[in-house]
Amino acid sequence: MRAIVQDVYGPPEVLRLEDVPRPVPGRGEVLLRVHAAGVDQGVWHLMAGRPYLIRAAGFGLRRPKDRIRGLDVAGRVEAVGPGVTRFGPGDEVYGICDGSFAEYACAKENRLAPRPAALTPEQAAAVPVSAVSALQALRGAGRLRPGGSVLVIGAAGGVGTYAVQLAKALGAGHVTGVCSAAKADLVRSLGADDTVDYATEDPVDGARRYDLVLDIAGNRPLRSLRRALAPRGTLVIVGGESEGRWIGGNDRQLRALLLSPFVRHRLRALASAVRADDLLALAGFIDSGALVPAVDRTYALPEVPDAIRYLREGRVRGKVVVRG
Repeated sequence: MRAIVQDVYGPPEVLRLEDVPRPVPGRGEVLLRVHAAGVDQGVWHLMAGRPYLIRAAGFGLRRPKDRIRGLDVAGRVEAVGPGVTRFGPGDEVYGICDGSFAEYACAKENRLAPRPAALTPEQAAAVPVSAVSALQALRGAGRLRPGGSVLVIGAAGGVGTYAVQLAKALGAGHVTGVCSAAKADLVRSLGADDTVDYATEDPVDGARRYDLVLDIAGNRPLRSLRRALAPRGTLVIVGGESEGRWIGGNDRQLRALLLSPFVRHRLRALASAVRADDLLALAGFIDSGALVPAVDRTYALPEVPDAIRYLREGRVRGKVVVRG
């Protein structure tokens, strides 16, 4: 089969299309014919090996432990391994697996769910990692209450586009999305009551306060973010991007957890994990029409390096997807 592989860490140029053996499903796994795969910031981090904390976490100290990149997936079950009971050959599914930038990939059955009938494979592949992160940030770490006010910083990105929609679906009274002026129309179309252009206005200057603030892939200091919180408000740091080689933007998550017991605000760092239950919950929102994936561009499998370059330019409106 064809797959996008890498043998060293580095920029998108280290990726190449290569013929490799088709994987064989193990216990609890299914073999998927990949129809589409999502692209997110995590793909870049694993490709680049940055921050170095990723390498120490088991992904390979000097070179990638797994040669094939890709996590989000939508596809058809071709075969099942021992112990699989939820799926059979021919089932259309979506979820996550290791190595989805390939024609075939193996996935654990507990990380998959039936693909919502309303979605194309490309749309479905844009959902798992980003939408599950948004759901867990709002419903789990954020403890969103009906009628609460929500500020989504990074509202036009992969996680942000889902966070805006899910916040409304979960009963938020008012949702404000922070994005560029060029993406404000997208964020409003997803249900945001207001948008803030970060280039002309500081969304965390304290002029407005929110019950829940989601900071998605940002780099603002904790003291600034706390200015936007109501007296008993919650801050959830969903991600962080910085130039730090060793821990990147993860220092803010650590400091938030250490500071939270000593202040009146709830400060949380999201560590999301895609589970079948969450995928089924998302399918319910999708089937009801409350959640619609925002797919910016699709690329062919050989164009994965171009897809990652486009993602890193910061111009993506929603998600980027690779066709299998």
